[in-house]
Amino acid sequence: MNISVELTLTPLKDDFEPPIIDFINKLRASGLTILENPLSTQIYGDYDTVMELLQSEIKQTFYRLEHVVLTMKIVKSDRSKYEPHF
Repeated sequence: MNISVELTLTPLKDDFEPPIIDFINKLRASGLTILENPLSTQIYGDYDTVMELLQSEIKQTFYRLEHVVLTMKIVKSDRSKYEPHF
């Protein structure tokens, strides 16, 4: 079963960019389909593969940062090829 996940990582500190860049680079190294925009990062792939990656990377990120918010949306299907029709 394929899923699409949208993530927004928000470190609650002044120097917030390095942890976000590190998180995204680790996701990119996974070999999964990753799309980014200025507000979020999307990951597409097999449910088990994506969730195993996220479980590991989110845990590591939470250990490294004292205060952080992660917003996540999950859609049951691969929406990586979605194009608006308007």
